Amino acid sequence: MKLDWKAILGLLISGLLLWWVFRGEDLHAIWTEIQGANWLLLLAAVAVATFGFVIRAARWGILLEPLERDVGFRPRFASVCIGFAANNLLPARIGEFARAYALSRMTRVTASGAIGSLVVERFLDGVAIFGLMALAVFLPGFPGEATIAGQSVGFALRGVLALFLLLLVILVLLLMFPGPVVHFTEAVASRVLPERLANVVREGLEAFLEGLTVLQDPVLLVRALAWSFGFWAWHSISFWLGFLAFGIHVGYPAALFVNAVIAMGVAVPSAPGFIGTFHAAAKVGLSEVYGVPEGPTLAFAFGYHLGGFIPVTLMGLYYAWRLGISFKEVEESEERIEDTVADSGPEGRA
Repeated sequence: MKLDWKAILGLLISGLLLWWVFRGEDLHAIWTEIQGANWLLLLAAVAVATFGFVIRAARWGILLEPLERDVGFRPRFASVCIGFAANNLLPARIGEFARAYALSRMTRVTASGAIGSLVVERFLDGVAIFGLMALAVFLPGFPGEATIAGQSVGFALRGVLALFLLLLVILVLLLMFPGPVVHFTEAVASRVLPERLANVVREGLEAFLEGLTVLQDPVLLVRALAWSFGFWAWHSISFWLGFLAFGIHVGYPAALFVNAVIAMGVAVPSAPGFIGTFHAAAKVGLSEVYGVPEGPTLAFAFGYHLGGFIPVTLMGLYYAWRLGISFKEVEESEERIEDTVADSGPEGRA
């Protein structure tokens, strides 16, 4: 495992968050809570979460349609599993690159095009996550008086939504003025970056814009959004079952909210497997917002996280083995994609 600055930063953040999670906690009491879990409900939660990767693979087919029609389900599902296994075992969220690289090995979709589709996927995820989070906040029973880091939940949500709206404005500009954006970026990159890296920036942006064509097709956009809302609503069922497995009775709307908090939390750089970020976000969502005691909260965080970690990691390793993709290839997938993009610059296409 390479320890570059991104990996070291992730390890430091995970270490700090784990210190915060465990600070002042009784580890024996947490272990006792885990041992007392309803294992049937926990297995059901893990099963629901694992089926979510099937939904992810199905949605990905819609996002890939502008690039290549009729990309088979099997390569999509295998690539999803390989990507999440890589995230679980390697630092710096290399899984996105591993997922794109694996798909390019099995289909005619280019790795850069696949990366563009995944950027769009993350944007749609953001729409669904914030939409379902807002629903949870406005439903009866939400603890509106709750605070996070001394600030009201409403204040924190306004800050997050402001960032999201800024991202939306940038994406709209890219959709409305793709040519000028590419030319401007190319001009700046060619002046301040080495030629090879400038080619990577330009080609990566073009691939991203190619992936954004799904947002220009109303039918594809509605389908992709429906699958995105469906996926996160489904995934929240696994959280709700996980809550029940550890005796946490806060209802499905709380699962929608906590799912969103954790989705934002794991976006922060961390050690492999989202260690620390997942657990800290669960503590914020359940204990600080919904007032759940920290013993059951941390038992859920560690029990559910471990339960979800195992199946997709094993499936990803299996598919990588079947495809002949070595661990080294997965680890180097980011560099391999950058090399491919750089080689397809003006000289490579001439």
